[in-house]
Amino acid sequence: MATVGIVMGSDSDMAVMKKAADVLTQFGVSFEMRIISAHREPDVFFEYAQGALERGLKVIIAGAGMAAHLPGMCAALFPLPVIGVPMHTASLGGRDSLYSIVQMPGGIPVATVAIDGGKNAGLLAVRMLAMNDEALLKKLQAFIAEQRESVIKKDERLQEVGYGNY
Repeated sequence: MATVGIVMGSDSDMAVMKKAADVLTQFGVSFEMRIISAHREPDVFFEYAQGALERGLKVIIAGAGMAAHLPGMCAALFPLPVIGVPMHTASLGGRDSLYSIVQMPGGIPVATVAIDGGKNAGLLAVRMLAMNDEALLKKLQAFIAEQRESVIKKDERLQEVGYGNY
């Protein structure tokens, strides 16, 4: 049974949302992924969001562009955390998507990551799940330590070539 739902309104969102799926795979978190248009197939969307808890989902990651109603509607129908991923758009560079997701009315919270922030959406879902999963928390702590070590090594290489003293 999947723990995280990844849903997007169009296959054009796949490259961004795949980054969330890649993170979940890296941490061993099960997920389901769907393309569902809240505007073009509202009956399918309502069935998906209303049945998510029963299917075992703990978090939904919803990516959307332009009017970006998908994350907010998920949050209206699903009682657990929803993470919105605003998609870059040609007309307004994704600001339209960002504003649509982040400006939810009181009582319908949606955690929102950066425009095209699929990777961070996956990591935020992992952090949420790690609150109640000791093994996942240990994997997350190791990941954070690896990131830190990577930066330290890059700085050491920079100092070795003499660019540290301008």
